[in-house]
Amino acid sequence: METTFAPATTAEPSSETTGPRYTGVADQRLARTLTAEDQSEEDGLDPLERVTCRTHRRWLHDCVASPLHVVIVTGTRWCRKCECALNVAIDQLAGDVAVRCPSCGEAPATRATRQLVRACRASLATAADR
Repeated sequence: METTFAPATTAEPSSETTGPRYTGVADQRLARTLTAEDQSEEDGLDPLERVTCRTHRRWLHDCVASPLHVVIVTGTRWCRKCECALNVAIDQLAGDVAVRCPSCGEAPATRATRQLVRACRASLATAADR
């Protein structure tokens, strides 16, 4: 039994528009965006610039708090000073993204943190643009 995480829609995506990898994703817009970003990644898109998550098959802002989104090497969701994963809070109503270290309480002023906030805001906007 396949688990899907996106909200259900009335229309089922077809493999013609989403590719076979995402035919089980109920949200057709999400499935199309996942497919498009997969192709864009093949063409050179930085995987850290995606607004979707191919692993969780969700919008990035819906799963960014997962431990799988911590990338120590790039500093994505990582406080180098405290050597721990950063917490991410998403306010879907306000469209805001907050990143903080649970140890020192700071948001690292790094390129990786800025990129993560930017990608999450873009994910929020894309998901809300119905």
